[in-house]
Amino acid sequence: MSDRFSEFTSGLTGPASQIFAIVPDDGADLAQATRAINVAQGGAVTLTTIDGTTGTIHVAAGMAFPVRARRIHATGTDATGITGLA
Repeated sequence: MSDRFSEFTSGLTGPASQIFAIVPDDGADLAQATRAINVAQGGAVTLTTIDGTTGTIHVAAGMAFPVRARRIHATGTDATGITGLA
């Protein structure tokens, strides 16, 4: 496969180049920080950002919500089908 953009540095405003499933966990950080998250069924997502702030946000289904998260907590999260974009 040819990628005409492979020589360019990917910034935070560019599209994600990786996706990964997220299983909410109160005790473990993600393997990598997200650039955004997406959910199959909307709802509350409790997360910790890369700077250590913890809070709950509401994420609509099917939309990429830009957030640099290092942990997605099980407690307080009722959105399902969470996918990380990096």
